[in-house]
Amino acid sequence: VQLQASGGGLVQDGGSLRLSCAASGRTVFDVDMAWFRQALGKEREFLAAIIRRDGRTYYADSVKGRFTISRDNAKNTGYLQMNSLVPADTAVYYCAADRDGDSWRSWGQGTLVTVSS
Repeated sequence: VQLQASGGGLVQDGGSLRLSCAASGRTVFDVDMAWFRQALGKEREFLAAIIRRDGRTYYADSVKGRFTISRDNAKNTGYLQMNSLVPADTAVYYCAADRDGDSWRSWGQGTLVTVSS
């Protein structure tokens, strides 16, 4: 599956953004999808995942209650709604799909989110 992430940008402390991950090659209904981020000088961090078909969701403690992962089967697109953003959320955000154990076969190109104080 090929992924195209978008929606990043500059937002003020306390603001919101919605990231999109457009998929092609396979339907988002049939693959696990996830979002990760990597801040400058830090390791890539798991944020959220949505399980294929049944749609169960999982979140890292750092974003639980603020971020929501979802998918639109008709648009074949995954989303990450991010609310109550803080400067520590500044990072490049990546979508991933088609989980293989602890790894992911497909990655989007990354979209930069900058939260200003």
